[in-house]
Amino acid sequence: MSIAQAQNITLIDKLVARTLLNNVILVIAGVALTALSAQLSIPALPVPFTFQTLAVLVIGSTYGAARGSITMAAYALVGALGVPVFADASSGFNVLFGSSGGFIIGFIFAAAVAGRLAELNWSSNALKALTSFVASTVVIYGFGVPVLAMIPYYDANLLAAAQDMLPFLIWDAVKAVIAATLIPGAWLLVNKLKK
Repeated sequence: MSIAQAQNITLIDKLVARTLLNNVILVIAGVALTALSAQLSIPALPVPFTFQTLAVLVIGSTYGAARGSITMAAYALVGALGVPVFADASSGFNVLFGSSGGFIIGFIFAAAVAGRLAELNWSSNALKALTSFVASTVVIYGFGVPVLAMIPYYDANLLAAAQDMLPFLIWDAVKAVIAATLIPGAWLLVNKLKK
């Protein structure tokens, strides 16, 4: 193993070998987990409260940047093509280009951020993991809020869309804390088991 590979080890690399088959299985499992988390939703406006962002944070930090972002891109694609994986078992390009679409696209980039920081060994430390997850959540909002502002209700009023997302910040902060507890805890467990 080269030095570069050793520095980019993620949690999943401690558990399974990097093979094409394993990568395909991980992407499918990640899409399924994200789809399941999307169904755990609480109706709200302008978009529902879901557990998708928790799945994005966990998958990104566990898989690494490439596998994490590929997983989220696959999730967006299968949903756009008609598989009911989005919130409330919805699907289609109308969802991807609707009020939730920016958030879904943001998942791809957020998983890359969480994954890259995990590759730099941020995911095994709770404080660094939390910082990584907050940064990744900001990325999701960075894509989601401007797209949300483009729907007719907001008439391109970015400030109004951002204000309507304020209650979601508390929800997403809780998810970041959960992920920052789970992932470093999983690292401790895996390292103990490997000894």
